Amino acid sequence: MAEVATTRRSRITPEREAELYEAVLDLLREVGYDALTMDAVAARTKSSKATLYRQWGGKAELVAKAIRHNKPGGSIADVDTGTLRGDFHALLAHEDDCTMEQNAALMRGLAMAAHTNPDLLKAFRELLVEPEAQEFRRMVQRAIDRGEVRADNPALDYVVHMMLGAFATRALIDDLPPTRDFLTSYIDAVVLPALGVPTL
Repeated sequence: MAEVATTRRSRITPEREAELYEAVLDLLREVGYDALTMDAVAARTKSSKATLYRQWGGKAELVAKAIRHNKPGGSIADVDTGTLRGDFHALLAHEDDCTMEQNAALMRGLAMAAHTNPDLLKAFRELLVEPEAQEFRRMVQRAIDRGEVRADNPALDYVVHMMLGAFATRALIDDLPPTRDFLTSYIDAVVLPALGVPTL
């Protein structure tokens, strides 16, 4: 059965998959998660609903994978500058402020929807949060191995919380979108000092 499923999934080309994800994100921005339907995605993308369900299983997985696909700059795993500060700054270098603002608004809406949609919360944790947390842990482990960060630093357990927190709360606290300059300053002023890493 697994082989059959894999064969079926391979029928969608990467280009077509990217088109579908972009359409999903457009619909999310237009109507929000709760009002988004697989029927609407099928109509927008000229796909059959059966194909969408066969490929993604349901709305939650489709949305989570669309968000993951839309992340600029590739994977955190692709970043290795030789220093933790360089790695954190390199992650932000792939972002532009306009895209960051759009993504922040989208993520705020999805975070609210996740509170009342267990399937969405589960998909986000499994497909977005945990994979990214693992990559952050690998990045920080390299810094420990290089001697930049002490292995017993108590802030190590909170790196992901710090990074996500700044992105998610900028609009709430300052009524401003997150920007590359803001997040770069935050990393240098908060995250790296908490880890004992020099910023000069």
